[in-house]
Amino acid sequence: MSAERPTLPPVRLHTEAELARDALAAPLLARAARLARWAGPDTRVGAGGELVDAQLPAAAEHLGLTPDEDGAAEASEAWRLAVDTGLVEVEDPAGETGDPDDGFGGDDGFGDEEAGDQEPAGTVTAGENLALLTGGSPADVLAIWLDGLEAAYADATAPAFDDFADLIGEDGSVDFDALDWDPETEAEFLDGVLGNLYLLTVGEGADGAPVPLPALAASMIVPDDMGEPTDDVLEQISDAMMRLDDQFRVLEPIGIVEYQPVDEALLVEEGEGALSPGDEEDVTRYGMVRLTPLGLYGIRARMLDAGVDAPAIGDLADKGADALLGGVAHYPEAAARAEIQLWLTHRGPDGAAAELLDAARGADELGPLRRLHCQQALALVGAEAEPAVRAVLDDAELGGLARVWLAERGAEDVPAPSEEMIFWLAIDTIAAQLEAAGDLDELQGLVEGLSGQHSGFFEEAWRVDHPATADVLEAMGRLHSDKKQAKDARKAAFKARSRGGSAD
Repeated sequence: MSAERPTLPPVRLHTEAELARDALAAPLLARAARLARWAGPDTRVGAGGELVDAQLPAAAEHLGLTPDEDGAAEASEAWRLAVDTGLVEVEDPAGETGDPDDGFGGDDGFGDEEAGDQEPAGTVTAGENLALLTGGSPADVLAIWLDGLEAAYADATAPAFDDFADLIGEDGSVDFDALDWDPETEAEFLDGVLGNLYLLTVGEGADGAPVPLPALAASMIVPDDMGEPTDDVLEQISDAMMRLDDQFRVLEPIGIVEYQPVDEALLVEEGEGALSPGDEEDVTRYGMVRLTPLGLYGIRARMLDAGVDAPAIGDLADKGADALLGGVAHYPEAAARAEIQLWLTHRGPDGAAAELLDAARGADELGPLRRLHCQQALALVGAEAEPAVRAVLDDAELGGLARVWLAERGAEDVPAPSEEMIFWLAIDTIAAQLEAAGDLDELQGLVEGLSGQHSGFFEEAWRVDHPATADVLEAMGRLHSDKKQAKDARKAAFKARSRGGSAD
C-alpha cells in the first residue's frame, strides 16, 4: 500500500526578503561588493581576472583586513567572487569581456601564489549585477548569491596542495591523476554530507542544534549494518573530518553554515591527520556545524537543480485542492497543517470546503490520506465549511467523514450513519494511517479501538467494498495484540481477497 513519497521532508524557509538580507550580510559577498565598488579603470588584473599582487595590499586595507598574507588571501578570495558573480567585469586587451574560468571558481583556482609580478592583462568595469545588490528585488539578490555559492562550492571541492607548479601543463591544464583527486567523487561526497546535514536540519523532531563533525563524517562512511567500526573505517572517518574541516572553513564565509572548526590543538595531541574522539572527549573540539536559514535555501536550490524532490512549505499555496491534498499526503503532521493553512490563506474561505471535498474523492492508494487531510483542512476552514460538508452526507466516500466533522463541531440534525458506512469509514481510516506510516503504538491502538467498538467486526469487515479492505485486515492481523482477534483478522483478509475486494 505504498505510494511514491517525497525524497525529503518539507523545509520551512524564511521569506525571500529575509534571505536576501542574510545574503547581503554574508561576509564573502559583502567583501566582494565592497571591492567591486572600490575597483576602477586603474585596477590591475592578471590574465585570469585576478588582482595582481601589487593591488592586494590596497584591496585588503579597503576591506579592513590585516596587511599580511592572510589579509591578501582573503582580499583575493573576495575579488574572485566579485568576478564570478558579475559584480565586476574584466575586459582583456582584445576587447573580450567576462570572467575567465577554468573550472576552479573564477581564476586558475590556486589563489595568487602563481601571480608573481604579473603584467596587467585587462581593465575593470562595474558589472551589471552590482546595481542589483542594492536596487534589485530579493530574488535578484538571491540569484547573485547562488552564483556565489557555486563559486565557493567549487573552491571547497578543489584540491588542496602547496606546490602545484609541476602539475600544470604548458597549455594550463592540470594533471589530476598526479593529484590523486577525482573532482566528481569529491563533489559527490560533499553533496552527500550537505544532504545529510540538510536532512538532520529539516527532519521531524529536528531542533536545529549543531551537528558534531565526527557524526557527519561517519554518516557518509559507516555502513548501516556495521556494529563497532573497524580501524580502517575509523581512519576513513578521520580523513573525512580533516577534509570537511577545510571545506566548511571555505563555505562559512558565503553564509550557508555556522561552523566551529576542529581545535587545532588536537592535531598536536593526536598527531596531524589522525582524529578519533574518545567516548569521554568533548566532541565539540572536533568541530560543530549547523546549516543557516540561508544555507537551507541554498542547499535546497542545488538539490532542485539536481532533480531531487525537496519540497518547501508554501510550494502548494497557489495550487488546486487536488495538488494540495496529494502533495501533503506524506508530510509530517505539523508540516501538513502549515501547508494547508497557507493554502487556505491564499485561496480564501469561499468555496474552499467544496473544493477540498471534491479533491478528497478517489479509490487510489492515496485516497484515504487525502480524506484524512481533507478532514484536518475542514477543521481549519471552520463554520464556513458546514454547507459544503452537509452536501456530501449521502456520498459513499465522504459521508462518514462529513458526519464525524459535524459531530466534532456539535452540529445538530446529523443523520446516523448506516452500518455499511461505519465499516467503510473504519477501513478508510486505518488505510490512511497505514499509508502515513505513523507511530506503531498509535496505529495498534487505533486498530484495537476500532475493532473493539463493533461486536463481530471481522465477520463483517471483509465484505466492505473498499479497495484497501484486504490490506487493512492483513495489517490488523499483524498488529492486534489479542491472538484470537489477530487470527480472525487474517481469516477476514483471506475472505476479502477471495471475493476480489482488494485492489492488488
